[in-house]
Amino acid sequence: MPLTLAPSIVVDRVADGLHRVAHGPVNLYVAHEATSVGLVDAGLPATYPVVEEALRLLGFRTADLTAVLVTHGHFDHLGFARRLQREHDTPVLVHPDDGHLAAHPYGYRPRRNRFAFAATHPGGWPHLASMTRLGALTVRPPLRTDPLVEGVVADFPGRPEVLLTPGHTDGEVVLHFPDADAVVTGDALVTLDPYTGRRGPRAVATGATNDPATAVASLARIGATGARVVLPGHGDPWYGGAAAAAERAAVAGAA
Repeated sequence: MPLTLAPSIVVDRVADGLHRVAHGPVNLYVAHEATSVGLVDAGLPATYPVVEEALRLLGFRTADLTAVLVTHGHFDHLGFARRLQREHDTPVLVHPDDGHLAAHPYGYRPRRNRFAFAATHPGGWPHLASMTRLGALTVRPPLRTDPLVEGVVADFPGRPEVLLTPGHTDGEVVLHFPDADAVVTGDALVTLDPYTGRRGPRAVATGATNDPATAVASLARIGATGARVVLPGHGDPWYGGAAAAAERAAVAGAA
């Protein structure tokens, strides 16, 4: 059963060894085994105490975190990474193609002006307002990052396979957890686009995506994992299989 800590906060078990922390429209994931724990993404600054509580319920502390694997370098996936580094020297791993972005997490290169796009898509306003309340305008970059490259991350709980899925950003990656039959997709595939408010599998809107055509092409890599569970950076988990989610997202495209 999902644990609702507040109206906008949900912590739920989404697959074997994986829990989602949903705070407003932003998800991050706790990967855990008997004696080890790590994070996929670092949400927004206000989510830090929520993660502390989620870890406590699982029998861990923030000091126990093996690493934070970052799906891409945007501010809403790096929110409290710097704090973890400052307090615990936690490694933060980002694909090298997003290294510059992680150092400048507001450095968007969208196909369309994101402020003009947001102004003309009122369906996204409640989600963007929620992100602002959670500290979206106050994110500072990590103190440093280590490279997250394609292949298996052997020393991270669940031994995920990193797959490069560029388009939303140059270094966007997804993490396939074969033993959990799940793939964490970051913003390569979402079930809620916070820029439009639209739901269902899709690519993120052109107002926040570098290369929409490449983003849609990258969906095939997600589908090819064959995972049963899709765990997006925004929106509810999808339990209908990665292939079906990727197919639907390709049809929906990027608004």
